Amino acid sequence: MLSLIIDNRFAIAAVILFVTGFANMMLHPNLIKKVVSFNIMDSATFLLLASRGMIAGRTAAILTDGGADPSRYVNPIPAGLVLTGIVVSVSVSAFSLALIQRLYDAYGSVDLRDILEAMKKKGE
Repeated sequence: MLSLIIDNRFAIAAVILFVTGFANMMLHPNLIKKVVSFNIMDSATFLLLASRGMIAGRTAAILTDGGADPSRYVNPIPAGLVLTGIVVSVSVSAFSLALIQRLYDAYGSVDLRDILEAMKKKGE
């Protein structure tokens, strides 16, 4: 049982991080905390992809000796997906924070309940 946990430690950590981020996103009305929670969920996904893409005993897929023996190299696609995901995550976070700043300027709060209440009063 302990060896199973040790062998899957990255997957277990990814699940714990994802559940923590998801629970915080659902429970907190603060929009900035929601963005941070979304980033925690993204990090969990990246951890899981990176951990599943690594194979012990293999090297990066950089051909230096001219041979293309696929049993010696790690699949580069998970690393590319993680890198692309990080770029998209940073972009979405920056855009979300810019929108939150505009909401704060308009309504004076970053609490979702306060913003919705102010919108109902304005009739929007």
